[in-house]
Amino acid sequence: MRKWWLAPVIGAGLLAATVGVSAFAVTTNQSAKKAEVFQQLDLFADILAKAQANYVTEFESTEAIEAAINGMLASLDPHSSYLDPDDFKDMQTQTSGEYGGLGIEVTAQDGFVKVVSPMDGTPASRAGIKSGDFLTAIDGKSIVGLPLNDAVKQMRGAIGSAINVTVVRENVEPFDVSLTREVIRPEVVKTKAIGDVGYLRITTFNEQTVKALDRGLEQVRKDVRGGLKGLVLDLRDNPGGLLEASIEVTSRFVNGGEVVSTRGRRESDQRRYNAVRAARFPDVPVVVLVNGGSASAAEIVAGALQDRKRAVIMGTTSFGKGSVQTVLPLGPGKGAMRLTTSRYYTPAGRSIQGAGIEPDIEVAAVRLSDKDVAELKTRAARFSESALPNALENDQGAERTPPHVPADMPPEGYAGEDYQLDQAVALLRAGKANPAAAPAVAAAPAPAKATP
Repeated sequence: MRKWWLAPVIGAGLLAATVGVSAFAVTTNQSAKKAEVFQQLDLFADILAKAQANYVTEFESTEAIEAAINGMLASLDPHSSYLDPDDFKDMQTQTSGEYGGLGIEVTAQDGFVKVVSPMDGTPASRAGIKSGDFLTAIDGKSIVGLPLNDAVKQMRGAIGSAINVTVVRENVEPFDVSLTREVIRPEVVKTKAIGDVGYLRITTFNEQTVKALDRGLEQVRKDVRGGLKGLVLDLRDNPGGLLEASIEVTSRFVNGGEVVSTRGRRESDQRRYNAVRAARFPDVPVVVLVNGGSASAAEIVAGALQDRKRAVIMGTTSFGKGSVQTVLPLGPGKGAMRLTTSRYYTPAGRSIQGAGIEPDIEVAAVRLSDKDVAELKTRAARFSESALPNALENDQGAERTPPHVPADMPPEGYAGEDYQLDQAVALLRAGKANPAAAPAVAAAPAPAKATP
């Protein structure tokens, strides 16, 4: 915030002199920084020229420069990157809700391509690829150490063409998976009636999500007979997507009020986003299912419904991505830059960066073996935002809960298909899905303002 001086006129001369010295110091400092930047750019050009002249084989300088740009952005945080013109076009197509590929959300970790989550009904999902898997080779050629964008390019190709991916999974020998590339038209919202309970699964947040959710809510209203006991909103393994879509989705379950706020390095970057319209089911109990694959926009929805006491959050701790990326076009033929420009906060002022959304009721998807339980306390967190290289720190000091034995997990001999969903339905039918009974979420203090 700009500070206005209210001083007596007699002090004007002294004030002017002080401001003059300060302005000179700032100008000198800025000039020194610019000079340092130019020196580093000269160093880069010198290294590139010497590499081109002396490297053991010739190489494409354009690819080397793009790799350097990506390396610079990746050193900031794991979600900032350069998009060449083809990548930029693909990203625009992907957010529209239809694109070509394998149907898999990936990130980079320690030189490996790591699976955030496969999308339902896609080649990756049908082939059994899971959240937390590492992809190490494509068609027998290693992709370890390759920039993420380059690895993703190799996974793309002509519709109907085959691809072989090597998968590394914890406690399992590496294995190959054969897939066929196809046009991905993800079913972003799936619905069904489970007796007197409605079920809605959102798989991603793109331009089609809100319309699909509205259709799904109407379908649930028609399919459930004898009165709707409650709704299960399934956000498990949802990698996120558009911020705008998460706000619209939350708006279907709350009557006005804040959904999320964002704060960047400048005062002008601070924004609050409110619900845009009245709730469709304002009085129907809601249980939201989350897990380690629930990220970004999915966490915004879960965090808002938790803080607003609108839903009970059930499952396991979410991924913990509490930042927002802006796509900045660089001009014709130059592609774009995806840059982390702000952090986001839940209505109670919480940053979930690295820490994730803690469920009100913790329920595991599978029963842990004795070996799993013995290793759980010593195993490092393997699948979370905080485990990614150069991940932003939580500016409020919140930390992810260490690995532990879940409070509830499938009993011995469980023969059902989805224990977490079964528990959510049971909670709703018992009339115990009361968010007011969940532990209170304390409002966090506003974070310290960042400086350029």
